[in-house]
Amino acid sequence: MYPPSEQRDGSMVLWILRCVFLVASAGVAFTVLNSPAFQATAMKWPWLFYVCMMMGALGVIAIDIVTPRKRIEVVSCVYFGIVIGLFLTYVFGFVLEPFFFNPNFQTSNIKNAVQLVLGVVLCYICISMLLQTRDDFRFIIPYVEFSKEVKGVKPYLLDTSVVIDGRIADLVETNVFDNQLVMPRFVLAELQAIADSSDKLRRSRGRRGLDILNRLRTNPQVDLRINDRETPEMVGQPVDMKLVLLGKHLQGKVITGDYNLNKMAKIHGVPVINLNDIANALKPVFLPGEQLEVRIVKPGEEPGQGVGYLDDGTMIVVEGGRDHISTNVRINVTSVLQTSAGRMIFGRFQSVA
Repeated sequence: MYPPSEQRDGSMVLWILRCVFLVASAGVAFTVLNSPAFQATAMKWPWLFYVCMMMGALGVIAIDIVTPRKRIEVVSCVYFGIVIGLFLTYVFGFVLEPFFFNPNFQTSNIKNAVQLVLGVVLCYICISMLLQTRDDFRFIIPYVEFSKEVKGVKPYLLDTSVVIDGRIADLVETNVFDNQLVMPRFVLAELQAIADSSDKLRRSRGRRGLDILNRLRTNPQVDLRINDRETPEMVGQPVDMKLVLLGKHLQGKVITGDYNLNKMAKIHGVPVINLNDIANALKPVFLPGEQLEVRIVKPGEEPGQGVGYLDDGTMIVVEGGRDHISTNVRINVTSVLQTSAGRMIFGRFQSVA
């Protein structure tokens, strides 16, 4: 985001440019009206041409105003598509030039018609091809970049589980992540299928995921993009494998809370950000020998054990705590077990709090 002063300066320059464009359009219209070629047409209402010219200029400015956020890669695709299409039209016209010297043809009219059709068709094909493949190759000129990977830092690909979980929205809003978020179309389709499930629990989880995604999309500070493309190697693959292959293709990172997807991505050499690992890293650290207070809520699996939980959900297994269920006790920490699935603290009962 630009500072307010820079935004005001940029807006003022744009309005000056629009005013200059209107003045230039008026000048062009006046010049055309006074040209010998136009006067030779003996147009009944010459002022009508002037009005149409100015209305056209105002229409161009109106379109510019209602589309303030133009993506540079889309605009560049259109520009380069037109340039390449016109160049190919010239090449094809040069190749077909010998055919227009046949005396059986009206060379001038047919040549113009063929070149017009070729120009329209080739420009459309070139623009369409560039728009559909702008993420698949790298082409750099000053101020413009077509890139296989997302411009700037590596993108983050969202998994279904991490969207349903919802913590990603809170994490992004803390400005910890400033990379572009990529939501693959096949992940969005899976999320939609979950939201349309006949099972009430799955349906509510899917709708929660859609709400979280909409929250990210409407946040002006979040750069979220829907990726529609699938490479040939993704055809017929399950969603998790498609996500891994897309992460490798975009050279990005996969954000997930799924343990199996985490392992699969690491096998294929795709970096993974596990939200559970982030949550565990932010939990308070307890070293063996420290004391803490916890409420025993249920018996443990082993004889004499009790189980309690900290406010962040960390499970604590207390030796000698079975006899103090529903009681706050003080324990002495004996060991801490850290895994991707979470953190467990083991302690020994000391006294009733």
